[in-house]
Amino acid sequence: MTTARRRRRTLGTAAAAAAAVVLASCSPGADDADDGGSASEGGGTTVTFRLWDERAAPAYEESFDAFNAQQPDIRVEVEVVPWADYWERLPLDLSSGEMADIFWTNTSNFGRYADSGDLIDISEALGTDHDEWEASVAELYERDGSLWGVPQLWDSIALYYNADLVEQAGVDPESLRWQPPQAGGQDAGPEDTLLDAARALTTDEQGRHPGQRGFDRGSTQVFGFNSQADLQAIYIDFLAQNGGTWQDGDEFAFATPEGEEAFQYLVDMINTHHVAPSAADTNPNGDITRDMFLQQRLGLYQSGPYNLRTIADNAEFEWGIAPMVEGPEGRIGVVHGVAAVGNANSENVEATTEVLRWLGSADGQSALASQGVAFPAAVDAQQTFVDYWAERDVDLQPFLDAAEGETAPAPLGPNVNAGNDALVPILQDMFLGDIPVPEALQRAQEAGNEAMAE
Repeated sequence: MTTARRRRRTLGTAAAAAAAVVLASCSPGADDADDGGSASEGGGTTVTFRLWDERAAPAYEESFDAFNAQQPDIRVEVEVVPWADYWERLPLDLSSGEMADIFWTNTSNFGRYADSGDLIDISEALGTDHDEWEASVAELYERDGSLWGVPQLWDSIALYYNADLVEQAGVDPESLRWQPPQAGGQDAGPEDTLLDAARALTTDEQGRHPGQRGFDRGSTQVFGFNSQADLQAIYIDFLAQNGGTWQDGDEFAFATPEGEEAFQYLVDMINTHHVAPSAADTNPNGDITRDMFLQQRLGLYQSGPYNLRTIADNAEFEWGIAPMVEGPEGRIGVVHGVAAVGNANSENVEATTEVLRWLGSADGQSALASQGVAFPAAVDAQQTFVDYWAERDVDLQPFLDAAEGETAPAPLGPNVNAGNDALVPILQDMFLGDIPVPEALQRAQEAGNEAMAE
């Protein structure tokens, strides 16, 4: 094995990055100062910053301490709103004037607020005089010719593997490729190696593999691969690798022959070949496959660096990271990123712009990297993150290669959340085997587009 790094658990709990902290919270309209901004203790202006991840909050606190040392008249207060409440509160707080001056967003949600005039136009506010950003992430936040967010962190897709299990099964995790069956076939194409690898890894309580006489699906002890209704880690990637497209502009466009082949392959891994966990388990809990990987009940786990910390802190076995599974058109995966956006209705626009400028710099993102939180979007800060994990014998190169190669865009558009809400239940029924793949894709696409058009 060349790219993937094998390692055995040597880490204790990473308390500095994972511990919950009590963070100051302040509404942006409180305590008006003479300059029209919020007055901090001792004078100056307070800018508020909201995010949903308490693991990232300590890194931002460190970053803003460094910013305040350079800009003593601007203080930044961090507020954590949990993901479960974040998107419900956001529009309410914007409409009431209680929203933070700067806040995190993802690609599924920024469009509606850019279109409604609630966001600062980053192209106008910062121009082009800023540190280099990961291009594939910055492009996600472009709309109508302008950039609406300062890229903060990003993730791509690679393949976690259990080193002992793949060695016992004779599987090379770096050479895995999927190919749909040729016309009339029911197994896989001639260049496919994923299905045989998944069979070799899948065993029942008697050690039998799928396809062997007496294999008992109901007593499966180890599964081969996490085929499941996971948009980012699984099915957009397989779709793109087969020449399909998730969206065409602001409309879903996956109900095509290419889409049918990709989704049929994934569904068959579960319901025909029995090398992936049942959708009855993965539909209600997408993280169950990560937990199964940690329990050594899953040999290959395709996912992103957003699960890296959990795996590194809890895996009691030798594991590694390999490139994502390759498809007919190569290794094409989703790159998603989080951006910091400015509240256009802030009473502290000038100070907010200065903080946004800092957040877009390598210095401003260095704490995210040095604490091992996530890949920073500022290119010059990324090596620090790589070095952090290299010191723990974890090689992140497969994630970097995925981001630098051909990528598939994450879901975009002002109403894409409504569309996803409408189509996901249909796709989940498809993964259960309750609806034939062609019918499910057509129904899901129509339902999603109808919801987005409302």
